[in-house]
Amino acid sequence: MSTHNPLIDSLRQIVGASNVLTDGDLTPWVQDWRKRETGKALAVVRPGSTPEVAAVVKACAAARVSIVPQGGNTGMVVGSTPDDSGTQVVLSLTRMNKVRTLDAGNLTITVDAGCVLQNLQEACEKAGFLFPLSLASEGSCTIGGNLGTNAGGTQVVRYGNTRDLCLGLEVVNAQGEIWDGLTGLRKDNTGYDLRHLFIGSEGTLGVITGATMKLYPMPKAQLTAFAAVPTLEAAVELLGLAHEHLGSGLTGFEVMGQFALGLVAKHFPQQRVPFWQEHAWCVVLENSDNESETHARECFERLLEAAMEAGCVADAVVAESMAQAHALWHIRESIPMAQAEEGLNIKHDISINVSRIPEFVAETNALLLEQFPGARMVVYGHLGDGNLHYNVQAPENEDQARFLNEKETPMNALVYEAVDRYRGSISAEHGVGSLKVNTLPKHKSPVALDMMRAIKLGLDPLNLMNPGRVLKA
Repeated sequence: MSTHNPLIDSLRQIVGASNVLTDGDLTPWVQDWRKRETGKALAVVRPGSTPEVAAVVKACAAARVSIVPQGGNTGMVVGSTPDDSGTQVVLSLTRMNKVRTLDAGNLTITVDAGCVLQNLQEACEKAGFLFPLSLASEGSCTIGGNLGTNAGGTQVVRYGNTRDLCLGLEVVNAQGEIWDGLTGLRKDNTGYDLRHLFIGSEGTLGVITGATMKLYPMPKAQLTAFAAVPTLEAAVELLGLAHEHLGSGLTGFEVMGQFALGLVAKHFPQQRVPFWQEHAWCVVLENSDNESETHARECFERLLEAAMEAGCVADAVVAESMAQAHALWHIRESIPMAQAEEGLNIKHDISINVSRIPEFVAETNALLLEQFPGARMVVYGHLGDGNLHYNVQAPENEDQARFLNEKETPMNALVYEAVDRYRGSISAEHGVGSLKVNTLPKHKSPVALDMMRAIKLGLDPLNLMNPGRVLKA
Protein backbone atom coordinates (compact mmCIF):
# COMPACT_ATOMS: atom_id res chain seq x y z
CA MET A 1 0.00 0.00 0.00
CA SER A 2 1.50 3.30 -1.04
CA THR A 3 2.24 5.70 1.78
CA HIS A 4 1.93 8.55 -0.75
CA ASN A 5 -1.74 8.03 -1.47
CA PRO A 6 -3.06 11.62 -1.67
CA LEU A 7 -6.15 10.76 0.40
CA ILE A 8 -4.04 9.10 3.12
CA ASP A 9 -1.77 12.14 3.22
CA SER A 10 -4.81 14.41 3.54
CA LEU A 11 -6.30 12.28 6.34
CA ARG A 12 -3.02 12.39 8.24
CA GLN A 13 -3.06 16.18 8.05
CA ILE A 14 -6.61 16.25 9.43
CA VAL A 15 -6.35 13.87 12.41
CA GLY A 16 -2.59 13.39 12.84
CA ALA A 17 -0.41 10.64 11.44
CA SER A 18 -0.74 8.48 14.56
CA ASN A 19 -4.50 8.34 14.07
CA VAL A 20 -4.41 7.03 10.51
CA LEU A 21 -3.63 3.31 10.64
CA THR A 22 -2.67 1.53 7.43
CA ASP A 23 -0.19 -1.12 8.53
CA GLY A 24 0.18 -3.69 11.28
CA ASP A 25 -2.57 -5.72 12.89
CA LEU A 26 -5.88 -4.02 12.15
CA THR A 27 -7.98 -7.00 13.27
CA PRO A 28 -9.90 -5.08 15.99
CA TRP A 29 -11.30 -2.79 13.29
CA VAL A 30 -11.65 -5.10 10.28
CA GLN A 31 -13.04 -8.28 11.89
CA ASP A 32 -16.64 -8.40 13.08
CA TRP A 33 -17.60 -9.18 16.69
CA ARG A 34 -18.69 -12.76 15.97
CA LYS A 35 -15.57 -13.41 13.85
CA ARG A 36 -17.72 -14.39 10.89
CA GLU A 37 -15.95 -12.09 8.43
CA THR A 38 -12.67 -10.22 8.16
CA GLY A 39 -12.34 -7.32 5.74
CA LYS A 40 -9.51 -5.11 4.56
CA ALA A 41 -9.33 -1.35 5.06
CA LEU A 42 -7.58 1.33 3.04
CA ALA A 43 -7.08 2.99 6.42
CA VAL A 44 -8.51 3.16 9.92
CA VAL A 45 -9.04 6.83 10.79
CA ARG A 46 -9.59 7.96 14.38
CA PRO A 47 -10.82 11.58 14.56
CA GLY A 48 -10.91 13.38 17.88
CA SER A 49 -13.66 15.92 17.25
CA THR A 50 -16.75 16.57 15.16
CA PRO A 51 -14.94 19.10 12.90
CA GLU A 52 -12.30 16.43 12.24
CA VAL A 53 -15.05 13.93 11.33
CA ALA A 54 -16.52 16.50 8.92
CA ALA A 55 -13.13 17.12 7.32
CA VAL A 56 -12.50 13.36 6.95
CA VAL A 57 -15.88 12.82 5.31
CA LYS A 58 -15.31 15.75 2.91
CA ALA A 59 -11.91 14.37 1.92
CA CYS A 60 -13.30 10.89 1.33
CA ALA A 61 -16.26 12.28 -0.64
CA ALA A 62 -13.91 14.27 -2.86
CA ALA A 63 -11.88 11.11 -3.50
CA ARG A 64 -15.06 9.01 -3.98
CA VAL A 65 -13.93 6.65 -1.22
CA SER A 66 -16.61 4.99 0.88
CA ILE A 67 -16.68 5.22 4.68
CA VAL A 68 -17.56 2.61 7.30
CA PRO A 69 -18.50 4.37 10.57
CA GLN A 70 -17.58 2.31 13.62
CA GLY A 71 -18.14 2.54 17.37
CA GLY A 72 -17.13 -0.34 19.63
CA ASN A 73 -17.49 -2.86 16.76
CA THR A 74 -19.77 -5.06 18.87
CA GLY A 75 -22.53 -5.47 16.27
CA MET A 76 -24.03 -8.86 15.49
CA VAL A 77 -24.82 -8.50 11.76
CA VAL A 78 -21.46 -7.55 10.17
CA GLY A 79 -22.47 -3.92 9.77
CA SER A 80 -19.43 -1.95 10.95
CA THR A 81 -16.45 -3.63 9.33
CA PRO A 82 -15.07 -3.00 5.83
CA ASP A 83 -15.48 -5.32 2.88
CA ASP A 84 -12.48 -7.17 1.46
CA SER A 85 -11.74 -4.67 -1.33
CA GLY A 86 -9.16 -2.69 0.63
CA THR A 87 -10.71 0.53 -0.69
CA GLN A 88 -12.85 1.60 2.28
CA VAL A 89 -11.97 3.90 5.16
CA VAL A 90 -13.01 2.75 8.63
CA LEU A 91 -14.02 5.81 10.64
CA SER A 92 -13.52 4.83 14.29
CA LEU A 93 -15.13 7.23 16.77
CA THR A 94 -13.66 5.74 19.96
CA ARG A 95 -11.40 8.77 20.60
CA MET A 96 -14.54 10.91 20.85
CA ASN A 97 -15.50 9.54 24.25
CA LYS A 98 -16.37 12.48 26.49
CA VAL A 99 -19.44 13.47 28.45
CA ARG A 100 -20.11 17.01 27.24
CA THR A 101 -22.83 18.26 29.60
CA LEU A 102 -25.29 16.90 32.15
CA ASP A 103 -28.39 19.02 32.66
CA ALA A 104 -29.94 17.85 35.93
CA GLY A 105 -32.91 20.17 35.69
CA ASN A 106 -33.78 18.98 32.19
CA LEU A 107 -32.95 15.33 32.95
CA THR A 108 -30.60 15.06 29.95
CA ILE A 109 -26.99 14.23 29.23
CA THR A 110 -25.05 15.12 26.08
CA VAL A 111 -22.14 12.90 25.08
CA ASP A 112 -19.72 12.17 22.26
CA ALA A 113 -20.75 9.27 20.05
CA GLY A 114 -17.68 7.28 21.07
CA CYS A 115 -18.59 7.33 24.77
CA VAL A 116 -18.66 3.74 26.06
CA LEU A 117 -22.11 2.82 27.35
CA GLN A 118 -20.85 1.66 30.75
CA ASN A 119 -18.95 4.93 31.24
CA LEU A 120 -22.13 6.83 30.43
CA GLN A 121 -24.10 4.75 32.93
CA GLU A 122 -21.49 5.38 35.63
CA ALA A 123 -21.36 9.13 34.98
CA CYS A 124 -25.12 9.32 35.36
CA GLU A 125 -25.10 7.18 38.50
CA LYS A 126 -22.40 9.36 40.05
CA ALA A 127 -24.67 12.36 39.49
CA GLY A 128 -27.60 10.51 41.05
CA PHE A 129 -29.44 9.59 37.84
CA LEU A 130 -30.27 6.47 35.87
CA PHE A 131 -29.46 5.94 32.22
CA PRO A 132 -31.42 2.75 31.62
CA LEU A 133 -29.95 1.30 28.44
CA SER A 134 -28.31 -2.00 29.44
CA LEU A 135 -26.62 -4.51 27.12
CA ALA A 136 -24.30 -7.47 27.53
CA SER A 137 -21.63 -5.54 25.57
CA GLU A 138 -21.98 -2.33 27.61
CA GLY A 139 -18.32 -2.41 28.64
CA SER A 140 -17.20 -1.88 25.04
CA CYS A 141 -20.13 -0.73 22.88
CA THR A 142 -20.55 3.01 22.31
CA ILE A 143 -23.60 5.26 22.38
CA GLY A 144 -23.11 6.14 18.70
CA GLY A 145 -23.22 2.48 17.78
CA ASN A 146 -26.22 1.95 20.08
CA LEU A 147 -28.03 4.73 18.23
CA GLY A 148 -26.88 3.60 14.80
CA THR A 149 -28.41 0.17 15.41
CA ASN A 150 -31.26 1.32 17.71
CA ALA A 151 -30.05 -1.16 20.32
CA GLY A 152 -32.53 -2.78 22.68
CA GLY A 153 -31.34 -4.62 25.78
CA THR A 154 -32.97 -5.81 28.98
CA GLN A 155 -35.03 -2.77 30.04
CA VAL A 156 -36.98 -2.05 26.85
CA VAL A 157 -40.18 -3.21 28.57
CA ARG A 158 -40.05 -0.02 30.68
CA TYR A 159 -37.83 2.51 28.90
CA GLY A 160 -37.95 1.54 25.22
CA ASN A 161 -35.13 1.09 22.69
CA THR A 162 -32.24 3.52 22.30
CA ARG A 163 -34.44 5.52 19.93
CA ASP A 164 -36.85 6.22 22.79
CA LEU A 165 -34.03 7.52 24.99
CA CYS A 166 -32.69 10.05 22.46
CA LEU A 167 -33.81 13.67 22.26
CA GLY A 168 -31.20 15.14 19.94
CA LEU A 169 -28.32 14.27 17.62
CA GLU A 170 -25.25 15.83 16.09
CA VAL A 171 -24.54 14.30 12.69
CA VAL A 172 -22.00 14.72 9.91
CA ASN A 173 -23.83 14.09 6.66
CA ALA A 174 -22.47 12.41 3.54
CA GLN A 175 -21.27 15.76 2.18
CA GLY A 176 -19.21 16.50 5.29
CA GLU A 177 -21.59 19.10 6.70
CA ILE A 178 -22.41 19.21 10.43
CA TRP A 179 -26.05 19.12 11.48
CA ASP A 180 -26.38 20.36 15.05
CA GLY A 181 -29.57 18.83 16.36
CA LEU A 182 -28.37 18.49 19.96
CA THR A 183 -31.57 19.70 21.54
CA GLY A 184 -32.88 18.57 24.88
CA LEU A 185 -36.44 19.49 23.91
CA ARG A 186 -39.18 16.96 24.46
CA LYS A 187 -41.51 18.89 22.17
CA ASP A 188 -40.39 20.31 18.82
CA ASN A 189 -43.04 20.06 16.12
CA THR A 190 -41.25 21.90 13.31
CA GLY A 191 -41.23 19.43 10.45
CA TYR A 192 -39.61 16.07 9.85
CA ASP A 193 -37.89 14.62 12.92
CA LEU A 194 -34.48 14.12 11.34
CA ARG A 195 -32.93 12.31 14.29
CA HIS A 196 -35.17 9.31 13.60
CA LEU A 197 -33.72 8.97 10.10
CA PHE A 198 -30.24 8.46 11.51
CA ILE A 199 -31.18 6.31 14.52
CA GLY A 200 -31.20 2.71 13.30
CA SER A 201 -29.70 3.61 9.91
CA GLU A 202 -26.46 1.72 10.70
CA GLY A 203 -24.22 4.50 9.38
CA THR A 204 -25.72 4.40 5.89
CA LEU A 205 -27.01 8.00 5.93
CA GLY A 206 -24.41 9.90 7.97
CA VAL A 207 -22.10 9.75 10.97
CA ILE A 208 -23.56 10.31 14.43
CA THR A 209 -20.98 12.31 16.41
CA GLY A 210 -22.94 13.34 19.49
CA ALA A 211 -26.25 12.74 21.24
CA THR A 212 -28.50 14.20 23.91
CA MET A 213 -30.11 11.40 25.92
CA LYS A 214 -32.86 11.21 28.54
CA LEU A 215 -32.10 10.60 32.21
CA TYR A 216 -34.35 9.23 34.95
CA PRO A 217 -34.31 9.52 38.74
CA MET A 218 -32.40 6.70 40.37
CA PRO A 219 -34.91 4.21 41.81
CA LYS A 220 -34.95 3.80 45.58
CA ALA A 221 -34.80 0.03 45.21
CA GLN A 222 -34.25 -2.61 42.54
CA LEU A 223 -35.26 -6.20 43.22
CA THR A 224 -34.74 -9.27 41.07
CA ALA A 225 -36.75 -12.49 41.10
CA PHE A 226 -36.17 -15.79 39.33
CA ALA A 227 -39.31 -17.82 38.68
CA ALA A 228 -39.98 -21.27 37.22
CA VAL A 229 -42.97 -21.46 34.86
CA PRO A 230 -44.45 -24.62 33.32
CA THR A 231 -45.07 -23.27 29.81
CA LEU A 232 -44.49 -20.24 27.62
CA GLU A 233 -48.21 -19.53 27.92
CA ALA A 234 -47.68 -19.33 31.68
CA ALA A 235 -44.77 -16.93 31.15
CA VAL A 236 -47.04 -14.63 29.12
CA GLU A 237 -49.70 -14.85 31.86
CA LEU A 238 -47.04 -13.97 34.45
CA LEU A 239 -46.03 -10.95 32.36
CA GLY A 240 -49.62 -9.72 32.40
CA LEU A 241 -49.78 -10.10 36.17
CA ALA A 242 -46.44 -8.28 36.51
CA HIS A 243 -47.80 -5.32 34.54
CA GLU A 244 -50.90 -5.35 36.74
CA HIS A 245 -49.04 -5.53 40.09
CA LEU A 246 -45.86 -3.56 39.34
CA GLY A 247 -46.95 -1.05 36.70
CA SER A 248 -44.02 1.08 35.57
CA GLY A 249 -41.89 -0.64 38.21
CA LEU A 250 -41.49 -3.63 35.89
CA THR A 251 -38.14 -2.88 34.24
CA GLY A 252 -37.04 -6.35 33.16
CA PHE A 253 -38.77 -9.55 32.06
CA GLU A 254 -36.58 -12.20 30.44
CA VAL A 255 -37.55 -15.76 29.51
CA MET A 256 -35.12 -18.71 29.26
CA GLY A 257 -35.80 -22.19 27.96
CA GLN A 258 -34.64 -25.32 29.75
CA PHE A 259 -31.99 -26.23 27.16
CA ALA A 260 -30.56 -22.69 27.22
CA LEU A 261 -30.24 -22.81 31.01
CA GLY A 262 -28.80 -26.33 30.79
CA LEU A 263 -25.98 -24.98 28.64
CA VAL A 264 -25.13 -22.43 31.33
CA ALA A 265 -25.14 -25.15 34.00
CA LYS A 266 -22.98 -27.38 31.81
CA HIS A 267 -20.33 -24.89 30.75
CA PHE A 268 -20.29 -22.64 33.83
CA PRO A 269 -20.81 -25.09 36.71
CA GLN A 270 -19.72 -22.44 39.22
CA GLN A 271 -23.05 -20.70 38.57
CA ARG A 272 -26.03 -21.99 40.50
CA VAL A 273 -28.96 -22.14 38.07
CA PRO A 274 -32.24 -22.51 39.99
CA PHE A 275 -35.11 -24.73 38.93
CA TRP A 276 -33.92 -25.55 35.42
CA GLN A 277 -33.82 -29.33 35.74
CA GLU A 278 -37.44 -29.65 36.88
CA HIS A 279 -39.10 -26.94 34.78
CA ALA A 280 -39.40 -26.20 31.06
CA TRP A 281 -39.00 -22.41 31.35
CA CYS A 282 -37.70 -19.82 33.77
CA VAL A 283 -38.17 -16.08 33.95
CA VAL A 284 -36.04 -13.36 35.51
CA LEU A 285 -37.98 -10.25 36.57
CA GLU A 286 -36.77 -6.87 37.78
CA ASN A 287 -38.84 -4.45 39.87
CA SER A 288 -37.57 -0.87 40.22
CA ASP A 289 -39.38 1.00 42.97
CA ASN A 290 -39.39 4.73 43.62
CA GLU A 291 -40.66 4.36 47.21
CA SER A 292 -38.54 1.89 49.20
CA GLU A 293 -37.10 -1.60 49.23
CA THR A 294 -39.80 -2.67 51.66
CA HIS A 295 -42.49 -1.49 49.26
CA ALA A 296 -40.74 -3.16 46.33
CA ARG A 297 -40.51 -6.47 48.17
CA GLU A 298 -44.16 -6.33 49.21
CA CYS A 299 -45.22 -5.71 45.59
CA PHE A 300 -43.04 -8.58 44.38
CA GLU A 301 -44.41 -10.94 47.01
CA ARG A 302 -48.02 -10.06 46.13
CA LEU A 303 -47.25 -10.64 42.45
CA LEU A 304 -45.66 -14.03 43.04
CA GLU A 305 -48.44 -15.12 45.39
CA ALA A 306 -51.04 -14.21 42.76
CA ALA A 307 -49.02 -15.99 40.06
CA MET A 308 -48.73 -19.18 42.14
CA GLU A 309 -52.44 -19.12 42.87
CA ALA A 310 -53.12 -18.74 39.14
CA GLY A 311 -50.80 -21.69 38.43
CA CYS A 312 -48.44 -19.78 36.16
CA VAL A 313 -45.48 -19.92 38.59
CA ALA A 314 -44.30 -23.22 40.06
CA ASP A 315 -41.46 -21.87 42.20
CA ALA A 316 -39.61 -18.61 42.70
CA VAL A 317 -36.78 -16.93 44.55
CA VAL A 318 -36.33 -13.21 45.26
CA ALA A 319 -32.75 -11.95 45.55
CA GLU A 320 -31.87 -10.90 49.10
CA SER A 321 -28.87 -8.78 48.09
CA MET A 322 -27.31 -7.00 45.13
CA ALA A 323 -24.82 -9.87 44.85
CA GLN A 324 -27.65 -12.38 44.52
CA ALA A 325 -29.42 -10.14 42.00
CA HIS A 326 -26.27 -9.89 39.89
CA ALA A 327 -25.86 -13.67 40.07
CA LEU A 328 -29.40 -14.23 38.79
CA TRP A 329 -28.95 -11.75 35.95
CA HIS A 330 -25.56 -13.28 35.17
CA ILE A 331 -27.30 -16.58 34.41
CA ARG A 332 -29.35 -14.89 31.71
CA GLU A 333 -26.35 -12.99 30.36
CA SER A 334 -24.25 -16.17 30.20
CA ILE A 335 -26.50 -17.96 27.71
CA PRO A 336 -24.75 -16.56 24.58
CA MET A 337 -21.35 -17.47 26.02
CA ALA A 338 -22.54 -20.95 26.94
CA GLN A 339 -23.82 -21.37 23.38
CA ALA A 340 -20.43 -20.43 22.04
CA GLU A 341 -18.79 -22.96 24.37
CA GLU A 342 -21.17 -25.64 23.09
CA GLY A 343 -20.15 -24.88 19.50
CA LEU A 344 -21.30 -23.19 16.33
CA ASN A 345 -24.92 -22.13 16.22
CA ILE A 346 -27.44 -20.33 14.04
CA LYS A 347 -28.84 -17.10 15.52
CA HIS A 348 -32.22 -15.49 14.93
CA ASP A 349 -33.07 -12.14 16.51
CA ILE A 350 -36.82 -11.92 15.95
CA SER A 351 -39.83 -10.12 17.34
CA ILE A 352 -43.42 -11.35 17.56
CA ASN A 353 -46.47 -9.93 19.32
CA VAL A 354 -46.07 -11.13 22.91
CA SER A 355 -49.46 -12.84 22.94
CA ARG A 356 -48.50 -15.07 19.98
CA ILE A 357 -45.00 -16.09 21.07
CA PRO A 358 -46.03 -19.44 22.63
CA GLU A 359 -47.85 -20.44 19.46
CA PHE A 360 -44.93 -19.33 17.27
CA VAL A 361 -42.35 -21.28 19.28
CA ALA A 362 -44.42 -24.48 19.35
CA GLU A 363 -45.13 -24.36 15.61
CA THR A 364 -41.60 -23.40 14.54
CA ASN A 365 -39.90 -25.89 16.86
CA ALA A 366 -41.99 -28.67 15.30
CA LEU A 367 -41.16 -27.55 11.76
CA LEU A 368 -37.43 -27.35 12.52
CA LEU A 369 -37.30 -30.79 14.12
CA GLU A 370 -39.24 -32.26 11.20
CA GLN A 371 -36.80 -30.87 8.61
CA PHE A 372 -33.62 -30.89 10.71
CA PRO A 373 -33.80 -33.89 13.08
CA GLY A 374 -31.67 -33.51 16.19
CA ALA A 375 -31.50 -29.71 16.02
CA ARG A 376 -31.42 -28.21 19.52
CA MET A 377 -33.36 -24.99 20.09
CA VAL A 378 -31.84 -22.35 22.34
CA VAL A 379 -34.78 -20.06 23.04
CA TYR A 380 -34.45 -17.08 25.36
CA GLY A 381 -34.79 -13.33 25.36
CA HIS A 382 -36.80 -10.24 26.09
CA LEU A 383 -40.32 -11.62 26.43
CA GLY A 384 -41.46 -8.34 27.98
CA ASP A 385 -41.10 -6.59 24.62
CA GLY A 386 -41.66 -9.56 22.29
CA ASN A 387 -38.03 -10.06 21.24
CA LEU A 388 -36.75 -13.65 21.18
CA HIS A 389 -33.25 -14.88 20.49
CA TYR A 390 -34.46 -17.99 18.73
CA ASN A 391 -31.21 -19.83 18.14
CA VAL A 392 -30.42 -23.33 16.92
CA GLN A 393 -27.52 -25.50 18.06
CA ALA A 394 -26.20 -28.27 15.85
CA PRO A 395 -27.24 -31.81 16.79
CA GLU A 396 -24.92 -33.58 19.21
CA ASN A 397 -22.03 -35.47 17.61
CA GLU A 398 -22.53 -33.73 14.26
CA ASP A 399 -19.83 -31.80 12.42
CA GLN A 400 -20.73 -28.28 13.50
CA ALA A 401 -18.99 -26.39 10.70
CA ARG A 402 -20.69 -28.55 8.09
CA PHE A 403 -24.03 -28.13 9.86
CA LEU A 404 -23.66 -24.35 9.79
CA ASN A 405 -22.54 -24.32 6.17
CA GLU A 406 -25.28 -26.62 4.90
CA LYS A 407 -28.21 -25.77 7.15
CA GLU A 408 -28.03 -22.05 7.92
CA THR A 409 -29.66 -20.81 4.70
CA PRO A 410 -32.62 -23.25 4.64
CA MET A 411 -33.06 -22.93 8.40
CA ASN A 412 -33.12 -19.12 8.20
CA ALA A 413 -35.70 -19.37 5.43
CA LEU A 414 -37.93 -21.61 7.53
CA VAL A 415 -37.73 -19.39 10.61
CA TYR A 416 -38.20 -16.13 8.71
CA GLU A 417 -41.19 -17.50 6.80
CA ALA A 418 -42.73 -18.40 10.15
CA VAL A 419 -41.99 -14.88 11.40
CA ASP A 420 -43.80 -13.48 8.35
CA ARG A 421 -46.84 -15.62 9.04
CA TYR A 422 -46.99 -14.12 12.52
CA ARG A 423 -46.43 -10.58 11.16
CA GLY A 424 -43.19 -10.25 13.10
CA SER A 425 -39.74 -8.87 12.29
CA ILE A 426 -36.64 -10.80 11.22
CA SER A 427 -34.44 -8.34 13.13
CA ALA A 428 -35.71 -7.09 16.47
CA GLU A 429 -32.62 -5.33 17.85
CA HIS A 430 -29.46 -6.44 16.02
CA GLY A 431 -30.13 -4.63 12.73
CA VAL A 432 -29.59 -5.70 9.12
CA GLY A 433 -25.92 -4.98 8.39
CA SER A 434 -24.55 -7.05 5.53
CA LEU A 435 -25.58 -10.36 7.10
CA LYS A 436 -29.29 -9.84 6.31
CA VAL A 437 -29.06 -7.36 3.44
CA ASN A 438 -30.00 -9.98 0.84
CA THR A 439 -32.72 -11.42 3.06
CA LEU A 440 -34.48 -8.14 3.84
CA PRO A 441 -36.17 -7.70 0.40
CA LYS A 442 -37.94 -11.03 0.88
CA HIS A 443 -39.53 -9.84 4.12
CA LYS A 444 -39.99 -6.08 3.70
CA SER A 445 -42.72 -4.60 1.53
CA PRO A 446 -41.65 -3.17 -1.86
CA VAL A 447 -43.25 0.14 -0.90
CA ALA A 448 -41.19 0.34 2.30
CA LEU A 449 -38.00 -0.55 0.43
CA ASP A 450 -38.67 2.10 -2.24
CA MET A 451 -39.12 4.77 0.44
CA MET A 452 -35.91 3.64 2.15
CA ARG A 453 -34.00 3.81 -1.15
CA ALA A 454 -35.36 7.30 -1.79
CA ILE A 455 -34.09 8.45 1.61
CA LYS A 456 -30.69 6.87 0.96
CA LEU A 457 -30.45 8.49 -2.48
CA GLY A 458 -31.49 11.88 -1.15
CA LEU A 459 -28.99 11.94 1.72
CA ASP A 460 -26.14 9.93 0.20
CA PRO A 461 -26.41 10.18 -3.60
CA LEU A 462 -22.87 8.88 -4.16
CA ASN A 463 -23.50 5.82 -1.93
CA LEU A 464 -20.37 6.43 0.11
CA MET A 465 -21.80 5.90 3.60
CA ASN A 466 -21.46 2.25 4.62
CA PRO A 467 -22.58 0.94 1.21
CA GLY A 468 -24.07 -2.55 0.96
CA ARG A 469 -25.50 -2.38 4.50
CA VAL A 470 -29.25 -2.35 5.20
CA LEU A 471 -30.00 -1.83 1.49
CA LYS A 472 -28.42 -3.78 -1.35
CA ALA A 473 -26.01 -1.64 -3.36
